[in-house]
Amino acid sequence: MKKDIIIPQVENVYMAAVQEWNDDFMQKTWYAYLINDSDFTLENGIVVSGASGMIDGEPRKTSMLRHAFKEIPPVSAVKIELMEDSVLVLDNQFMVTFFIGNTLYDKTYVFRANTISEENTEEVPVLFKEGIMIG
Repeated sequence: MKKDIIIPQVENVYMAAVQEWNDDFMQKTWYAYLINDSDFTLENGIVVSGASGMIDGEPRKTSMLRHAFKEIPPVSAVKIELMEDSVLVLDNQFMVTFFIGNTLYDKTYVFRANTISEENTEEVPVLFKEGIMIG
């Protein structure tokens, strides 16, 4: 029976961490974006984020945050959340679920600890800004 279950592959949907100026903190800060570089509208999108890992030899874990989006148009990006500098030393996980038509898609994206830095940036499609992209 398990062989009859079809799990569709997520294509052309990415997570990106982009550094932008923040007027509240008066410095550049990292933001997480969901990038839809496909020809389809993502409907009823849900992003659940959290971070975990070790700091000074002790296990640490952040609260889970949930974000919902009715529609994410084709070739567009949605800002998800601010990523504080203190969580960049942890693995940052984003569980993304959405529909295209009547098909449910699901993928987990993980920014590994200490990989979000200016040295690792490249141009992010759709946003055309420097950032770190996974997908």
